[in-house]
Amino acid sequence: MSTQTMSHALVANSLPIPSPLGSLDAYISAVHRIEVLSVEEEQALAQRYRDHEDLDAARELVHSHLRFVVHVARGYNGYGLPLGDLIQEGNIGLMKAVKRFDPDVGVRLVSFAVHWIRAEMHEFILKNWRIVKVATTKAQRKLFFNLRKSKKRLGWLNASEVKAVAADLNVSEREVLEMESRLSGRDIGFDAPAGEDDDNAPPAPVAYLVAQDEGPAQAYERNDSEENKLELLREGMASLDARSRDIISRRWLDDEHKVTLQELADEYGVSAERIRQVEANALKKMKALFAA
Repeated sequence: MSTQTMSHALVANSLPIPSPLGSLDAYISAVHRIEVLSVEEEQALAQRYRDHEDLDAARELVHSHLRFVVHVARGYNGYGLPLGDLIQEGNIGLMKAVKRFDPDVGVRLVSFAVHWIRAEMHEFILKNWRIVKVATTKAQRKLFFNLRKSKKRLGWLNASEVKAVAADLNVSEREVLEMESRLSGRDIGFDAPAGEDDDNAPPAPVAYLVAQDEGPAQAYERNDSEENKLELLREGMASLDARSRDIISRRWLDDEHKVTLQELADEYGVSAERIRQVEANALKKMKALFAA
């Protein structure tokens, strides 16, 4: 059963718990009224879901841990994203954890689920914290979520702090400085902000960031021209006899090994001058096709 299917089934048969995207206070109050499961109860429910895909058991496991998702989500308040959204994403991670939980391993579900809950929240934060994605590699993600905690004071890191953070997180000092620069920046609209006085408004990036590459019209024209030339080449090669086509192909179109006139002369049992004449006549015929 997929996590999405499981999610739909749990929602359809769930207890009357408000959505975290509605009244957040009512939701938090509701999830804290749900009783915490004992070890024996959790084991029995997990075995029922694993062995029989009992959705009632899965629902009880999820509901009993919703308060923990709220607790984890509050730890990410500093990123400026709505707490309800973080809780919603964490609940998805909780359901993924319940789906994969093995009660025979001997750990509590809360210890297993924290990884899945945090992973969903991290992904949501990275996608929504800035318009431009600030962390794409594994090292950058580690820096994003640990750099703030590693800083001992406000302001930029000094050289010794950069070195200590890099050693602690097992990344390069250059990556630490780059991530600190990204975290200290802010999103800027590419165009001038609406309503600004033209005389007093700061210059928008559109005024000084000039694209050096070709525009869509030029790119389309170039691609169309290249396609047309390629088609003419195919027609030109098809118009040649077998020997001329072989000579042109091996002399002009083979990037790995371009044969010499003498090699072809030895292969065909003629003089190198004769191969040159055949090549010249073939090229002349193809050029006429391109010029037409």
